[in-house]
Amino acid sequence: MTLFSMRTLARWHIWLGWLVGVPIAMWLATGLFMTLRPIEDVRGDHLRITTPPAPLALPGSTLAGPGSRLREMRVVMQEGRAVAILTGLEGEVRRVDFTTGAAIPALDAAAARALVAARITGGDKALRVTLFPAGSTPFDFRKALAVWQVALADGTNVYVGQDTGEIEAVRTRWWRAFDLAWGLHIMDLSEREDTSHPVLILFAALSLTGALIGCVLMFRRRKARVTAPPPAGMTPPA
Repeated sequence: MTLFSMRTLARWHIWLGWLVGVPIAMWLATGLFMTLRPIEDVRGDHLRITTPPAPLALPGSTLAGPGSRLREMRVVMQEGRAVAILTGLEGEVRRVDFTTGAAIPALDAAAARALVAARITGGDKALRVTLFPAGSTPFDFRKALAVWQVALADGTNVYVGQDTGEIEAVRTRWWRAFDLAWGLHIMDLSEREDTSHPVLILFAALSLTGALIGCVLMFRRRKARVTAPPPAGMTPPA
């Protein structure tokens, strides 16, 4: 590479530095600001006064009576009938026929496979169907809910609630790659949720400091080049 091309690249590097220096400093500064407080504090969760959950009670309802100890009732249509998905105060989930109140059995592997085939593009190409209890769900699901994992041929994992009869999550290969990138971005590979911890704050502060020093050095370098005296033995032009 000739000296001319090296000088040209150096000149381009300086101008690109000026062009992207401001947004880089802005991204780093705002990133550092967002890491200073836990997201729960930003949302105001620490201001909420904790109260014991009150059981759901609907006058005249046999499903949500005074002794039902329900936290939530959600009504959806499944296979042409109204189904009530009931969540108890302890987090347990079950399904009943909304009209009759009759209990609906938990989904089996065949029903989970059929549901995915009907509702997901490419869902008819399932490689395997695996049941995971609520206490040991896969990392890419991260919910305390018993689910069937339907693994598709294209690498997608579809999670079907065993007790809800609903598709709870769809995790493509891109989702899992994005999740890994997010964990690296916030430096939390264990849970991938903590956006405010000492390591992240430290490196955000160091990065912002380095970017600001770089901007100062670019300004000083440009000023020095403008005011630099001519080399020894050379006479400046009249």
